[in-house]
Amino acid sequence: MAGNLIVMHGGGPTAVINASLYGVIREAQAAPEVDRVLVAIGGTGGLLKDCVRDVTDLTEEELHGLLSSPASAIGTSRDALELPEYRALASQLEKYGVKYAIMNGGNGTMDTCGKLYAQCTEKGISVMGVPKTMDNDLAVTDHAPGFGSAARYMAGSVAEVCCDVDGLPIHVVVIEALGRNAGWVTAASALASDSYGSGPDLIYLPERAFNEEEFLADVQALIDEKGHGVVVASEGLHYADGTPIVEPVFKTGRSTYFGDVSAHLAQLITKKLGYKSRSEKPGLLGRASIAWQSETDRDEAEMCGREAVRAAVKGESGKMVAIRRLPGETYASETFLVPIEQVMMTEAKMPDSFINERGNGVTEAFKDWVRPLLGSPLPKLMNLRG
Repeated sequence: MAGNLIVMHGGGPTAVINASLYGVIREAQAAPEVDRVLVAIGGTGGLLKDCVRDVTDLTEEELHGLLSSPASAIGTSRDALELPEYRALASQLEKYGVKYAIMNGGNGTMDTCGKLYAQCTEKGISVMGVPKTMDNDLAVTDHAPGFGSAARYMAGSVAEVCCDVDGLPIHVVVIEALGRNAGWVTAASALASDSYGSGPDLIYLPERAFNEEEFLADVQALIDEKGHGVVVASEGLHYADGTPIVEPVFKTGRSTYFGDVSAHLAQLITKKLGYKSRSEKPGLLGRASIAWQSETDRDEAEMCGREAVRAAVKGESGKMVAIRRLPGETYASETFLVPIEQVMMTEAKMPDSFINERGNGVTEAFKDWVRPLLGSPLPKLMNLRG
Protein backbone atom coordinates (compact mmCIF):
# COMPACT_ATOMS: atom_id res chain seq x y z
CA MET A 1 0.00 0.00 0.00
CA ALA A 2 1.35 3.41 -0.97
CA GLY A 3 1.93 6.25 1.48
CA ASN A 4 3.45 9.70 1.71
CA LEU A 5 7.17 10.46 1.94
CA ILE A 6 8.67 13.30 3.98
CA VAL A 7 12.14 14.86 3.92
CA MET A 8 13.79 16.64 6.85
CA HIS A 9 17.10 18.50 6.98
CA GLY A 10 19.23 18.68 10.11
CA GLY A 11 22.38 20.54 11.16
CA GLY A 12 24.50 22.98 9.19
CA PRO A 13 23.73 23.42 5.48
CA THR A 14 26.19 22.62 2.70
CA ALA A 15 26.64 23.46 -0.97
CA VAL A 16 24.92 20.21 -1.98
CA ILE A 17 22.27 19.46 0.65
CA ASN A 18 19.68 20.69 -1.87
CA ALA A 19 21.11 18.30 -4.46
CA SER A 20 20.22 15.44 -2.12
CA LEU A 21 16.77 17.00 -1.71
CA TYR A 22 16.46 17.09 -5.50
CA GLY A 23 17.38 13.42 -5.68
CA VAL A 24 14.86 12.46 -3.03
CA ILE A 25 11.99 14.41 -4.61
CA ARG A 26 12.67 13.25 -8.17
CA GLU A 27 12.99 9.62 -7.14
CA ALA A 28 9.89 9.82 -4.95
CA GLN A 29 7.86 11.44 -7.73
CA ALA A 30 8.61 8.43 -9.93
CA ALA A 31 7.96 5.78 -7.27
CA PRO A 32 4.49 4.16 -7.42
CA GLU A 33 4.82 3.38 -3.70
CA VAL A 34 4.79 7.12 -2.88
CA ASP A 35 1.55 9.14 -2.94
CA ARG A 36 2.70 12.64 -2.00
CA VAL A 37 6.14 14.12 -1.33
CA LEU A 38 6.31 16.35 1.74
CA VAL A 39 9.04 18.47 3.30
CA ALA A 40 9.33 19.65 6.90
CA ILE A 41 10.07 23.38 6.88
CA GLY A 42 12.74 23.87 9.52
CA GLY A 43 13.62 20.26 10.25
CA THR A 44 12.16 18.22 13.10
CA GLY A 45 10.92 21.33 14.87
CA GLY A 46 9.00 22.26 11.75
CA LEU A 47 7.29 18.89 11.68
CA LEU A 48 6.30 19.24 15.34
CA LYS A 49 4.79 22.65 14.55
CA ASP A 50 2.94 21.40 11.46
CA CYS A 51 5.20 23.41 9.15
CA VAL A 52 4.88 20.92 6.32
CA ARG A 53 4.73 21.59 2.59
CA ASP A 54 3.65 19.34 -0.27
CA VAL A 55 6.25 19.53 -3.07
CA THR A 56 4.95 16.67 -5.20
CA ASP A 57 3.93 18.90 -8.06
CA LEU A 58 6.99 21.16 -8.29
CA THR A 59 8.05 21.57 -11.90
CA GLU A 60 11.32 20.25 -13.26
CA GLU A 61 12.51 23.85 -13.65
CA GLU A 62 11.82 24.57 -9.99
CA LEU A 63 13.42 21.33 -8.89
CA HIS A 64 16.47 21.78 -11.08
CA GLY A 65 17.18 25.08 -9.34
CA LEU A 66 17.88 23.11 -6.17
CA LEU A 67 21.09 21.78 -7.70
CA SER A 68 22.63 25.24 -7.71
CA SER A 69 21.05 26.73 -4.58
CA PRO A 70 23.16 27.13 -1.41
CA ALA A 71 22.15 26.31 2.16
CA SER A 72 18.88 24.48 2.87
CA ALA A 73 15.92 25.32 0.63
CA ILE A 74 13.51 23.82 3.18
CA GLY A 75 15.23 25.00 6.34
CA THR A 76 17.16 23.01 8.88
CA SER A 77 17.60 22.98 12.65
CA ARG A 78 19.63 21.76 15.60
CA ASP A 79 16.69 20.76 17.79
CA ALA A 80 17.51 19.15 21.14
CA LEU A 81 15.06 16.26 21.31
CA GLU A 82 14.16 13.88 24.11
CA LEU A 83 11.92 10.80 24.21
CA PRO A 84 8.64 12.77 24.37
CA GLU A 85 9.60 14.69 21.21
CA TYR A 86 10.51 11.50 19.37
CA ARG A 87 7.15 10.02 20.25
CA ALA A 88 5.47 13.22 19.09
CA LEU A 89 7.42 13.12 15.82
CA ALA A 90 6.27 9.56 15.17
CA SER A 91 2.68 10.61 15.82
CA GLN A 92 3.07 13.54 13.43
CA LEU A 93 4.30 11.19 10.72
CA GLU A 94 1.18 9.09 11.19
CA LYS A 95 -0.97 12.21 11.09
CA TYR A 96 0.45 13.15 7.69
CA GLY A 97 0.10 9.65 6.31
CA VAL A 98 3.86 9.23 6.05
CA LYS A 99 5.17 5.78 5.26
CA TYR A 100 8.71 6.88 4.39
CA ALA A 101 10.77 9.42 6.35
CA ILE A 102 14.10 10.63 4.95
CA MET A 103 16.51 12.47 7.26
CA ASN A 104 19.41 14.34 5.66
CA GLY A 105 22.23 15.45 7.92
CA GLY A 106 25.43 14.73 9.83
CA ASN A 107 26.31 13.09 13.14
CA GLY A 108 23.58 14.68 15.22
CA THR A 109 20.95 14.10 12.54
CA MET A 110 21.92 10.43 12.18
CA ASP A 111 21.52 10.11 15.94
CA THR A 112 18.05 11.64 15.57
CA CYS A 113 17.37 9.33 12.65
CA GLY A 114 18.21 6.27 14.74
CA LYS A 115 16.05 7.37 17.66
CA LEU A 116 13.12 8.21 15.39
CA TYR A 117 13.51 4.83 13.71
CA ALA A 118 13.09 3.17 17.11
CA GLN A 119 9.76 4.96 17.56
CA CYS A 120 8.54 4.17 14.05
CA THR A 121 9.31 0.48 13.74
CA GLU A 122 6.01 -0.74 15.13
CA LYS A 123 4.13 1.88 13.13
CA GLY A 124 5.36 0.49 9.83
CA ILE A 125 7.16 3.72 8.92
CA SER A 126 10.50 3.39 7.14
CA VAL A 127 13.19 5.82 8.34
CA MET A 128 16.30 6.32 6.22
CA GLY A 129 19.35 8.56 6.58
CA VAL A 130 21.09 10.55 3.86
CA PRO A 131 24.64 11.66 4.80
CA LYS A 132 25.54 15.35 4.84
CA THR A 133 28.41 17.15 6.47
CA MET A 134 31.06 19.54 5.26
CA ASP A 135 33.17 18.38 8.23
CA ASN A 136 33.40 14.87 6.68
CA ASP A 137 33.29 13.29 10.12
CA LEU A 138 30.57 10.68 9.53
CA ALA A 139 31.69 7.11 10.26
CA VAL A 140 31.75 4.17 7.81
CA THR A 141 31.13 6.14 4.61
CA ASP A 142 34.28 6.89 2.59
CA HIS A 143 33.29 10.55 2.65
CA ALA A 144 30.14 12.61 3.04
CA PRO A 145 28.28 14.86 0.59
CA GLY A 146 29.06 18.47 1.42
CA PHE A 147 32.73 17.85 2.09
CA GLY A 148 33.93 17.88 -1.51
CA SER A 149 32.57 21.35 -2.13
CA ALA A 150 33.94 22.71 1.16
CA ALA A 151 37.29 21.14 0.31
CA ARG A 152 37.22 22.76 -3.14
CA TYR A 153 36.43 26.13 -1.56
CA MET A 154 39.34 25.84 0.87
CA ALA A 155 41.83 24.70 -1.76
CA GLY A 156 40.83 27.39 -4.26
CA SER A 157 40.57 30.20 -1.74
CA VAL A 158 43.86 29.37 -0.03
CA ALA A 159 45.54 29.25 -3.45
CA GLU A 160 44.32 32.81 -4.05
CA VAL A 161 45.68 33.93 -0.68
CA CYS A 162 49.03 32.23 -1.37
CA CYS A 163 49.17 34.09 -4.67
CA ASP A 164 48.42 37.37 -2.90
CA VAL A 165 50.98 36.85 -0.15
CA ASP A 166 53.69 35.91 -2.64
CA GLY A 167 52.86 39.00 -4.68
CA LEU A 168 53.27 41.30 -1.67
CA PRO A 169 55.55 39.27 0.65
CA ILE A 170 55.38 41.38 3.78
CA HIS A 171 53.52 39.18 6.28
CA VAL A 172 52.36 35.77 7.46
CA VAL A 173 48.65 35.15 6.95
CA VAL A 174 46.75 32.74 9.18
CA ILE A 175 43.55 31.29 7.70
CA GLU A 176 41.04 29.58 9.97
CA ALA A 177 39.02 26.63 8.68
CA LEU A 178 35.75 25.17 9.93
CA GLY A 179 35.82 21.71 11.50
CA ARG A 180 34.87 20.93 15.08
CA ASN A 181 36.97 17.88 15.96
CA ALA A 182 38.10 16.62 12.57
CA GLY A 183 40.56 18.35 10.28
CA TRP A 184 39.38 17.21 6.86
CA VAL A 185 38.43 20.67 5.58
CA THR A 186 41.55 22.25 7.02
CA ALA A 187 43.69 19.56 5.39
CA ALA A 188 42.03 20.09 2.01
CA SER A 189 43.74 23.49 1.82
CA ALA A 190 46.89 21.56 0.87
CA LEU A 191 45.46 21.14 -2.63
CA ALA A 192 45.97 24.86 -3.17
CA SER A 193 49.25 23.70 -4.69
CA ASP A 194 47.26 22.14 -7.55
CA SER A 195 46.14 25.63 -8.50
CA TYR A 196 49.16 27.72 -7.62
CA GLY A 197 52.86 26.89 -7.57
CA SER A 198 52.81 26.54 -3.81
CA GLY A 199 50.18 25.83 -1.21
CA PRO A 200 49.94 26.73 2.45
CA ASP A 201 53.26 26.49 4.26
CA LEU A 202 51.85 25.10 7.51
CA ILE A 203 48.63 23.25 8.36
CA TYR A 204 47.41 22.55 11.89
CA LEU A 205 44.68 19.99 12.58
CA PRO A 206 42.61 19.18 15.68
CA GLU A 207 43.80 15.56 15.48
CA ARG A 208 47.09 16.78 16.95
CA ALA A 209 47.43 18.63 20.25
CA PHE A 210 48.55 22.22 19.70
CA ASN A 211 51.95 23.15 21.08
CA GLU A 212 52.58 26.89 21.13
CA GLU A 213 56.37 26.60 21.24
CA GLU A 214 56.44 24.23 18.27
CA PHE A 215 54.05 26.47 16.37
CA LEU A 216 56.21 29.54 16.90
CA ALA A 217 59.32 27.55 15.93
CA ASP A 218 57.61 26.44 12.72
CA VAL A 219 56.63 30.00 11.85
CA GLN A 220 60.09 31.37 12.69
CA ALA A 221 61.63 28.76 10.37
CA LEU A 222 59.17 29.83 7.67
CA ILE A 223 60.11 33.49 8.12
CA ASP A 224 63.82 32.65 8.06
CA GLU A 225 63.39 30.66 4.84
CA LYS A 226 60.88 32.73 2.86
CA GLY A 227 60.22 35.89 4.82
CA HIS A 228 56.45 35.39 4.46
CA GLY A 229 53.89 32.60 4.18
CA VAL A 230 50.43 31.16 4.71
CA VAL A 231 49.25 29.12 7.68
CA VAL A 232 45.92 27.23 7.81
CA ALA A 233 44.54 26.27 11.21
CA SER A 234 41.42 24.45 12.34
CA GLU A 235 38.90 26.26 14.52
CA GLY A 236 39.01 23.23 16.83
CA LEU A 237 42.68 23.44 17.81
CA HIS A 238 43.25 22.44 21.41
CA TYR A 239 46.06 21.80 23.88
CA ALA A 240 47.10 18.33 25.07
CA ASP A 241 44.58 18.42 27.91
CA GLY A 242 41.73 19.09 25.48
CA THR A 243 41.36 22.78 26.31
CA PRO A 244 40.65 24.92 23.20
CA ILE A 245 43.50 27.32 22.43
CA VAL A 246 40.91 30.11 22.40
CA GLU A 247 37.97 30.08 24.79
CA PRO A 248 34.72 29.32 22.94
CA VAL A 249 32.36 32.25 22.57
CA PHE A 250 29.28 30.14 23.22
CA LYS A 251 28.32 26.51 23.74
CA THR A 252 24.92 24.87 23.53
CA GLY A 253 24.48 21.12 23.39
CA ARG A 254 26.84 19.75 20.74
CA SER A 255 27.26 23.14 19.11
CA THR A 256 30.34 25.18 19.93
CA TYR A 257 30.90 28.69 18.64
CA PHE A 258 34.66 28.78 18.69
CA GLY A 259 36.70 31.85 19.49
CA ASP A 260 38.78 33.58 16.82
CA VAL A 261 41.63 31.08 16.45
CA SER A 262 43.20 32.75 13.40
CA ALA A 263 43.34 36.15 15.12
CA HIS A 264 44.85 34.53 18.21
CA LEU A 265 47.59 32.83 16.20
CA ALA A 266 48.31 35.95 14.17
CA GLN A 267 48.69 37.95 17.38
CA LEU A 268 51.04 35.30 18.76
CA ILE A 269 53.25 35.68 15.70
CA THR A 270 53.35 39.45 16.02
CA LYS A 271 53.83 39.57 19.79
CA LYS A 272 56.24 36.66 20.19
CA LEU A 273 58.19 36.86 16.92
CA GLY A 274 57.84 40.56 16.16
CA TYR A 275 56.70 39.89 12.61
CA LYS A 276 53.72 41.35 10.78
CA SER A 277 50.80 38.92 10.62
CA ARG A 278 47.13 39.02 9.75
CA SER A 279 44.18 36.64 10.03
CA GLU A 280 41.39 35.51 7.73
CA LYS A 281 38.29 33.55 8.75
CA PRO A 282 36.06 32.41 5.84
CA GLY A 283 33.56 30.70 8.18
CA LEU A 284 30.13 30.33 6.60
CA LEU A 285 31.46 31.62 3.29
CA GLY A 286 33.02 28.22 2.71
CA ARG A 287 30.24 26.05 4.06
CA ALA A 288 27.71 26.40 1.29
CA SER A 289 29.46 28.27 -1.52
CA ILE A 290 27.85 27.48 -4.88
CA ALA A 291 30.66 29.32 -6.68
CA TRP A 292 33.05 26.61 -5.49
CA GLN A 293 30.57 23.71 -5.63
CA SER A 294 32.15 20.42 -6.71
CA GLU A 295 30.22 18.62 -9.46
CA THR A 296 31.41 15.30 -8.03
CA ASP A 297 30.01 16.31 -4.66
CA ARG A 298 26.74 17.47 -6.21
CA ASP A 299 26.27 14.27 -8.21
CA GLU A 300 27.00 12.04 -5.22
CA ALA A 301 24.63 14.05 -3.04
CA GLU A 302 21.85 13.47 -5.55
CA MET A 303 22.82 9.81 -5.81
CA CYS A 304 22.51 9.36 -2.04
CA GLY A 305 19.11 11.06 -1.99
CA ARG A 306 17.79 8.82 -4.74
CA GLU A 307 19.16 5.66 -3.12
CA ALA A 308 17.50 6.48 0.20
CA VAL A 309 14.11 6.54 -1.53
CA ARG A 310 14.79 3.34 -3.47
CA ALA A 311 15.79 1.56 -0.27
CA ALA A 312 12.82 2.88 1.71
CA VAL A 313 10.20 1.76 -0.81
CA LYS A 314 11.85 -1.68 -0.90
CA GLY A 315 11.27 -2.02 2.84
CA GLU A 316 14.64 -0.93 4.25
CA SER A 317 14.62 1.10 7.46
CA GLY A 318 17.00 2.22 10.20
CA LYS A 319 19.90 2.61 7.78
CA MET A 320 22.03 5.35 6.25
CA VAL A 321 23.15 5.54 2.65
CA ALA A 322 26.96 5.49 2.51
CA ILE A 323 29.53 5.97 -0.25
CA ARG A 324 32.14 3.44 -1.31
CA ARG A 325 35.03 4.12 -3.71
CA LEU A 326 35.44 1.72 -6.59
CA PRO A 327 38.91 0.48 -7.60
CA GLY A 328 40.53 1.84 -10.72
CA GLU A 329 42.59 4.77 -11.97
CA THR A 330 39.49 6.85 -12.73
CA TYR A 331 37.48 7.89 -9.69
CA ALA A 332 34.07 6.25 -9.33
CA SER A 333 31.82 5.48 -6.38
CA GLU A 334 28.73 3.54 -5.42
CA THR A 335 26.29 3.55 -2.53
CA PHE A 336 25.65 0.94 0.13
CA LEU A 337 23.52 0.81 3.25
CA VAL A 338 24.89 0.85 6.79
CA PRO A 339 22.88 0.20 9.98
CA ILE A 340 22.14 3.55 11.54
CA GLU A 341 23.53 2.53 14.94
CA GLN A 342 27.00 2.34 13.38
CA VAL A 343 27.00 6.05 12.55
CA MET A 344 25.01 7.59 15.41
CA MET A 345 27.30 10.20 17.05
CA THR A 346 30.43 8.41 15.84
CA GLU A 347 33.09 10.77 14.50
CA ALA A 348 35.54 9.91 11.72
CA LYS A 349 38.81 11.79 12.11
CA MET A 350 41.88 12.12 9.91
CA PRO A 351 43.98 8.92 10.09
CA ASP A 352 47.66 9.13 11.01
CA SER A 353 48.63 8.17 7.45
CA PHE A 354 47.18 11.48 6.22
CA ILE A 355 49.14 13.69 8.67
CA ASN A 356 52.86 14.41 8.45
CA GLU A 357 55.23 13.43 11.23
CA ARG A 358 55.67 16.94 12.59
CA GLY A 359 51.90 17.44 12.73
CA ASN A 360 52.05 20.67 10.73
CA GLY A 361 50.97 19.39 7.33
CA VAL A 362 49.48 16.51 5.37
CA THR A 363 50.88 13.64 3.33
CA GLU A 364 50.72 12.93 -0.40
CA ALA A 365 48.44 10.01 0.45
CA PHE A 366 45.83 12.48 1.70
CA LYS A 367 46.17 14.66 -1.39
CA ASP A 368 45.65 11.65 -3.64
CA TRP A 369 42.62 10.60 -1.59
CA VAL A 370 40.88 13.98 -1.54
CA ARG A 371 41.73 15.27 -5.04
CA PRO A 372 38.89 13.54 -6.98
CA LEU A 373 36.29 14.80 -4.51
CA LEU A 374 36.97 18.39 -5.55
CA GLY A 375 35.58 17.71 -9.03
CA SER A 376 37.09 19.39 -12.07
CA PRO A 377 40.70 20.65 -11.87
CA LEU A 378 41.18 23.92 -10.01
CA PRO A 379 41.97 26.97 -12.14
CA LYS A 380 45.67 27.58 -12.69
CA LEU A 381 47.00 30.81 -11.16
CA MET A 382 49.91 32.51 -12.90
CA ASN A 383 53.25 33.51 -11.43
CA LEU A 384 55.73 35.39 -13.64
CA ARG A 385 58.13 36.24 -10.81
CA GLY A 386 60.26 33.13 -11.38
